[in-house]
This record gives sequence, C-alpha cells and structure tokens, in this order.
Amino acid sequence: MPNTMSKFVMPLQAAEHVAQLGQRIRVARIRRGWSVADLAVKAGINRNTLTALELGKPGTAVGVCITVLWALGLDKSLEAVANPDTDLHGKALEASRRPTRAGKSRKASDDYDF
Repeated sequence: MPNTMSKFVMPLQAAEHVAQLGQRIRVARIRRGWSVADLAVKAGINRNTLTALELGKPGTAVGVCITVLWALGLDKSLEAVANPDTDLHGKALEASRRPTRAGKSRKASDDYDF
C-alpha cells in the first residue's frame, strides 16, 4: 500500500526563524556561563534535544522550546509572540467582516411605563 501522507516541508522563512531562535538560545546559555548539560538539566530535557534546538532543527517540540526559554528566564518574551492585540492584519480582516450599517432602531417598550 503506497504512503499517501505527504512529507512536511518547512518554508524557508520559517526555517530561518527556527535557526535564529536556536542561535539566540545558544547565546543566552553561553552568556550565563552554562554548558549544554547545565541547561538541559535545568530544563529537564536531554542534551541531544537541547543541541537540536540550538541548531535550529525544525522537529524540536514547541514545548521544549518554551521550557528552555523558561529555564533561561526568557519566557516573558513569549508574551509578544502572536499577540492578538498587535495583529494588525488580523484586526483589519475582522473589521472588514463587521456590518457596515446599524440595524433598525427599536422603540422602547411601554410595557413597564407607570
């Protein structure tokens, strides 16, 4: 039976972002004077997994990445990632789907007028 599942190919720009993030994590680790083993222990992961993350391997789980950022004390920087308040394109699309005119005005009911 042939394999009908297609293999995931990461777009070049996305791969570059993954590689940059790995490099940034490596710089943060080195600035702290930590070895790969030190950070791996602090994050509760395998040294090979941390090395893969630092090398920008796209198969590294996002949970591992966030845990490593947490171990480095950089997890607060994640608050800006995909923040809906700064998504100008998404906001514009949402606004374009809103009704352009107001509905009929409703008369106030006199049911409770004393």
